[in-house]
Amino acid sequence: MGRKIRVLVGKPGLDGHDRGAKVVAAALRDAGMEVIYTGLHQTPEQIVEAGVQEDVDVLALSILSGAHMTLFPAVLKLMRERGIGDRLLTGGGIIPAEDMETLAQMGVGRLFGPGASTQDIGEYIRGWFNETNEGEAAAPPASVRSEPPRSTGRSKPSRTPRAARPASAPARKTTSSKQKAKASARSAPRPSRRKTARRAASSGSARARASARKTTGARPARNATRARPARSAGTRRTAARGRRARAKR
Repeated sequence: MGRKIRVLVGKPGLDGHDRGAKVVAAALRDAGMEVIYTGLHQTPEQIVEAGVQEDVDVLALSILSGAHMTLFPAVLKLMRERGIGDRLLTGGGIIPAEDMETLAQMGVGRLFGPGASTQDIGEYIRGWFNETNEGEAAAPPASVRSEPPRSTGRSKPSRTPRAARPASAPARKTTSSKQKAKASARSAPRPSRRKTARRAASSGSARARASARKTTGARPARNATRARPARSAGTRRTAARGRRARAKR
């Protein structure tokens, strides 16, 4: 069984969109490769240094900022200076076809644009590894086993359908005691507004007398809670005139 292919996924420059790089990294990992992700805002020196320390087989760059004609040659030059120029430098991003051809002439591997299949990326890396390392085969891609459902040996007994019940006569509506009480309360005559006001006044005065007993201990007069309204000067004169007129009579 061959060893796993080691791939370094990097995001050089000021590009902050790393969703595509993470998707490709996850797809390569699921394909049986060992993936190292450097993170955002990496310099070419940092990416090459990480590739040397991790002893990777492939360096894959994701560039969406439009600086591919500067970053790819810089990384390729540093790889040759550090002695890993025989490793594969690939990647992807928003790269025109003319720029892809120019970079391929410099020594950069195949580049993938937007909408590329992750399966094609994995097959390209695996094919390159098998060609350059003839004596050492790569590990086969991981396959997902589909196990058949296990039988417990117990079969549920089939249920026989029940016969339809004959339609019964509709049940009579029965009135409960609560419903009767509500109906009687609705039919009972309601007291007039004057009676209701008198009851409220009498209950209020009773409450006032009870509170006065609790506080003072003495029983107040019945009319003590009723405060007489203050009379004006005109009202007093009219009352005096009325008394004089009644006295003359």
